[in-house]
Amino acid sequence: MRVVLVGPPGAGKGTQAQFIAAHLSIPKISTGDIFRANVSGGTELGKLAKEYMDRGDLVPDEVTVAMVRDRLGEEDAQQGFLLDGFPRNVPQAQILQKMLAEFGTGLDIVLELIVDDEEVVRRLAGRRTCRSCGKVWHVDFDPPSVAGVCDACGGELFQRDDDREETIRRRLEVYQEQTSPLINFYSDEGILVRVDATGPVDEVTRRALAALRTPGA
Repeated sequence: MRVVLVGPPGAGKGTQAQFIAAHLSIPKISTGDIFRANVSGGTELGKLAKEYMDRGDLVPDEVTVAMVRDRLGEEDAQQGFLLDGFPRNVPQAQILQKMLAEFGTGLDIVLELIVDDEEVVRRLAGRRTCRSCGKVWHVDFDPPSVAGVCDACGGELFQRDDDREETIRRRLEVYQEQTSPLINFYSDEGILVRVDATGPVDEVTRRALAALRTPGA
């Protein structure tokens, strides 16, 4: 099965991607994983991407697409894959469509994880990170025994800039701007299935797996 997973920041895509891919016995492929593999492996694409990243610039679409093409051409992806983080917009979706057509295949389903903005803010803005060991706690879901102090090492807990409410709301705005057209694109293709991503992780996983068994999926 060939699956694309989409959803806003804080929807739990990374966690669900792992569970779904394991259930289907297909590789989970994220752009982050692809970038790290190419950079650490010293590939030509990795060296090129590193030049942009070292300058603080965004890696151009053509480099990202080339990395995705190479990854999808590997042996373990021939019987299926789960893409997390790609495509991010309609042009990338169109490129992926053409790429898969060249491979003689196409996507089976696009799962959209649905969670409202206030829940995303609650999930992300509540995170606190240890300055010493890097462990992440949550003020509501996984609080330390003593506020502001890491149970694991006694280090100071702080809120990363990325986890501040104003930053999260801006990320959500950007997601809506970039991804709403993508959702419409896959809806028009008839392969989009929406999954409620609120509630316990195992419940969301059950909903996602049930969605994969819907007619046509």
